[in-house]
Amino acid sequence: MNDFPRVYKIKQKFERKTIADLHEEVRSAVDAALEEADLPDGARIAVTAGSRGISNYVQILQDVVRSLKSKGYSPFLVAAMGSHGRGEADGQRELLASLGITEESMAVDISCSSKCAQVGETDEASGRLPVYAASEMLDADATLLVNRVKPHTAFRGPYESGLLKMAAVGLGRPKGATMVHSLGAERMAEVIPAIAKVAFAKTNIIGGLAIVENAYDETAVVQGIPVGRIFEVEKQLQTEAKKMMPSLPVDHIDLCLVGEMGKNFSGTGMDTNIIGRMRIQGIPEPEKPAITYLGVLNLSEASHGNANGIGLADLTTESLVRDIDYKATYLNSLTSGFLIRAAVPMTFPNDWELIQGAVKGLKLSNPRTMRLVYMRNTLHLDEIWVSESVFDEIKHLSNVTVESGPDPISFDKRGRIRFE
Repeated sequence: MNDFPRVYKIKQKFERKTIADLHEEVRSAVDAALEEADLPDGARIAVTAGSRGISNYVQILQDVVRSLKSKGYSPFLVAAMGSHGRGEADGQRELLASLGITEESMAVDISCSSKCAQVGETDEASGRLPVYAASEMLDADATLLVNRVKPHTAFRGPYESGLLKMAAVGLGRPKGATMVHSLGAERMAEVIPAIAKVAFAKTNIIGGLAIVENAYDETAVVQGIPVGRIFEVEKQLQTEAKKMMPSLPVDHIDLCLVGEMGKNFSGTGMDTNIIGRMRIQGIPEPEKPAITYLGVLNLSEASHGNANGIGLADLTTESLVRDIDYKATYLNSLTSGFLIRAAVPMTFPNDWELIQGAVKGLKLSNPRTMRLVYMRNTLHLDEIWVSESVFDEIKHLSNVTVESGPDPISFDKRGRIRFE
């Protein structure tokens, strides 16, 4: 037995917009994206493939490829992930393969490299910044962007993660990504649209497919956009994406536990929009949720050792630290310039010891009153566990239902939490 609080397993209900026929939606989106393009017969079209764990990513890219082939074009995939995958061809190929994106599954060539070329520079208002583009896309007849539109984890603006960022940072390869990140998070909202504007004007980008996901990590929108309308439409989709994001049901938490962090859940391992922490010098922290201590327990296998974002936590475990690939983690953090996000926090032998440490730090007279929340990761928040003190605050909410509890927190022989 222990003095930890008992917990309820609860289910949160969020808006659940979905697509009835994804194959048909993607086909129609490709038609819309190519609507204003003037392409020669048999045109070679570079289709961007990034490093994010997008839902239905393999199917969407397969359908894009099939649709382009059916029109008589010759598509291929081009790695567009900035400095991810160690900024190297082999690392990019490994990362794509971990997402199920291979030449076999796509039935087309996949071009991976760090090669890029400068295609122009931004206007004087943006500081005459160089604009880079992947060499392989420039060798093609056209480039079609494919990316998810969602809130970014380091800055706020009308354009955050999406097609503009894919053009400005992803296709800029390590050189472009490093240049953008060197400007600091406070300028990213300004410079990404400025760089994308030049990329749209000076390269062969003809349009894009913008993907939006609902709170259940399901594909909610796939919209094809000609290049001339990307600025207008992505701004609308960014607003829609923010409305569909999941969230925690309370604003004040003593100890928030994240079962697993990783690049497949967020570019920062844990989504800063969910945990309310940015940890970027000069950028104010979100007002909510206010989490006193954040503990992260494991690193996902799909992250391949990249623990960027571990520094967002206050507490972690020895098992997670053993799984860190410091080369990949440091490259990611050094490229972004947000070094504290790679700092390893206070480390405990196991989950049980971690919670014990949090109890000591919180200095609660009665640990059972701790306001505790446990989530499997920051991407899937439909099922979470909350302590009795938290449950008393949220039990009246119409979107919350009880699955079980209250029950004691259970641990296995190695001191790891067991939540079913």
